[in-house]
Amino acid sequence: MTATTAGRILSIAHHQPTRVLTNGELAAMVDTSDEWIRSRVGIATRHIAAEDESVADMSVGAAAKAVARAGVDAADIDLVLVATCTAVDRMPSTAARVARHLGVPAAGVFDLNAACAGFTYALATADLAIRGGGSRTALVIGADKMSDFLDWTDRTSCVIFGDGAGAAVVTAADASRPGLIGPVVWGSQPERGSAITLGTTGPAGPPALFRQDGHVVYRWAMTSLAPVARQACERAGVAPADLAAVVTHQANLRIIEAVTRQIGATGAVIARDVVDSGNTSAASVPLALSKLVERAEIPSGAPVLLLGFGAGLSYAAQVVGCP
Repeated sequence: MTATTAGRILSIAHHQPTRVLTNGELAAMVDTSDEWIRSRVGIATRHIAAEDESVADMSVGAAAKAVARAGVDAADIDLVLVATCTAVDRMPSTAARVARHLGVPAAGVFDLNAACAGFTYALATADLAIRGGGSRTALVIGADKMSDFLDWTDRTSCVIFGDGAGAAVVTAADASRPGLIGPVVWGSQPERGSAITLGTTGPAGPPALFRQDGHVVYRWAMTSLAPVARQACERAGVAPADLAAVVTHQANLRIIEAVTRQIGATGAVIARDVVDSGNTSAASVPLALSKLVERAEIPSGAPVLLLGFGAGLSYAAQVVGCP
């Protein structure tokens, strides 16, 4: 491995549970309506995992597809990263469980928690591992089962989320070639971290439910994220107007469209998977990118801006070549 090696996304895939929960069904459960949900967050449907379908199960579903599409052997994977904030089982890690199910024999395995920014954090970590010589082929997964932690009587939160997973195979490539993973711009505003929480009620208490101060998060996203995205474009040497696509965390349709306008990505395809999938936390960026690739909406190798953001308040952005 040399200093001129960098990471490249070789393949992307996703997995969603079979059950689809509509706005109409939610309106029968809580005081809400299809119009209320669509006007505030832009969501029409979301996928909800079965009680016995775990974060690891969804991760394996997405990862197996990504590995098959990449055409790599499981034995060649030397690093498995899973970004999640909802894995109930702490040990072994979700990454270790994925490696076992896929027959990956001796990879480095660990989970990473940056909430909804998790996949972009994990992708940057894999790229840095490849650039530093610690990996040649990495499997990067974002997966969350938010339905386990929702208050289904709270219309401000239960209507927002869905479950799912997305996975990418990242391989070493010559740093002089196009279509690589660009330099990451990441950071946080921890002083606002209490705006989004999901924890426990005490050392021996049951899992607590998701809580969010939507107004604080909305204002932060609308004012702070576009400069991060433009900086990622600058570091990658790509003008925003030349982006083929923008894939942000699928939190809210109004945020997605406003931030993309602020970036100046005038010719880009905008991922709007939030309409069909809701907010799937760490899964949302790879899941949305996978669907764009499956529909052939982005040419292979074209520059795509990825932007994750969420609890912490954390963020990460990079420009990548479309797999």
